[in-house]
Formats: sequence, C-alpha cells, structure tokens
Amino acid sequence: MSMLTPPGMGGKYRITGDKFPRMRRPRHRRRIVLVVVASVLALGLVGWGTLQLIDVFTGGEKKTTASGRKKDDCKPSAPEASPATSTTSAKALPKPGKIKVNVYNATPRGGLAKETADELKKRGFAIGKVGNAPTEYDKKVKGTGILLGAPKDVAGVLPVLGTQLKKAEQKADARTGTEVDMILGTAFKKLDTKKDADAALAALANPAPAPSAKC
Repeated sequence: MSMLTPPGMGGKYRITGDKFPRMRRPRHRRRIVLVVVASVLALGLVGWGTLQLIDVFTGGEKKTTASGRKKDDCKPSAPEASPATSTTSAKALPKPGKIKVNVYNATPRGGLAKETADELKKRGFAIGKVGNAPTEYDKKVKGTGILLGAPKDVAGVLPVLGTQLKKAEQKADARTGTEVDMILGTAFKKLDTKKDADAALAALANPAPAPSAKC
C-alpha cells in the first residue's frame, strides 16, 4: 500500500502513485443546460406560430415601415378637376367694382360703417348706403359681421366680398336686387388687411385642386 493511501482505503481507491481516482462531473448541470436550451427553442416556436396565425387571420396584410405606414400605402394620384374647379374661374367671379355694397353698423360704436365703407371703396368696391343696421339686426349680430345678398349672389358676389372679412357669415335673403349688405357685428374690429384679402381673392379665383388618393 502506498504511503499516499489513507488508512482504511484500498481496492480501486488505493493510490499507487501513477493512478488517481477519476471523479465524474455532476450530472445536474447538464440537465439545467438542456432544460434552458429546450425552453428557448419552445418559446421561439411559440412566437413563430403566433406570427403565422396573425398573418392567416389578417389576410397577410402588407408590411409596414418604421414610421408605421404601409409600404404600399395608397399614393395620391394626379389631381382631378372638381366641379368647383371647372365652373369657378377668374372670369366667373365678379370684379369688386361690379359689386355694390351697403355698409351697416350693428354695434354701439359710432362711425364704424363710414370707416369700413371708405376702406372698401379704396379696394375697388362700389359703395351704396352707409349707416346704422336695420332694427332686425341692430345690436343683435354677435360675430364679426353678416354678408347678405340674393340667392344668386351666394356663389359669386358674397364670396368675393367675404375675402375682405373672412369671418363674416354669408347668408341669402329674399331680395332680388344686385346690391349686397355688409352688417358689422359686435366682434368686428376692422377689415382683413389688403394683403390677406388680395391673397384670399386670388385663391378664390384660382382654387388649387386637392390630390385624390386611389387604392
């Protein structure tokens, strides 16, 4: 027996100096590794299966980009002429000089109708009557104003006058004449600037058609 062999040990555990007992690695580590690998594979298969089911039930919708929009989303086609574009042109709109405007003041502030009428005249409009608003409107107009005209004026005359006071309400009444009324309301301060009014008039005369989307 070798001097390296502890007392009481012999047989295959006897240390002779050229052989040592072989110690096996614990098997439970291998099992843990196998369980982890199997779990990862199972999760991967479940995720893949879920995606396949979603694709089936959604009919294989087109993929989306990073921004959330579909790659093959509807693209706007060439603009098409709308009825308003084809029937409304610079020639169809009346010139300011052809529009006779009666300016009425429905507010408690004095001189407002005359100041507004003078400014409209500078911008090329023909001026008719100037004074206080009729009883049915006096002190009863809460907004910036009301533009009144005959039914035939709704499509041309009133929109042209409306470029000077874009927040004014446009209405038709039973009149048959060619004159239109601008009734100044409580919220009125002044007409829109001439620059803004000219831009609005140009846009009204040459409306830009909106592109239509086709799928």
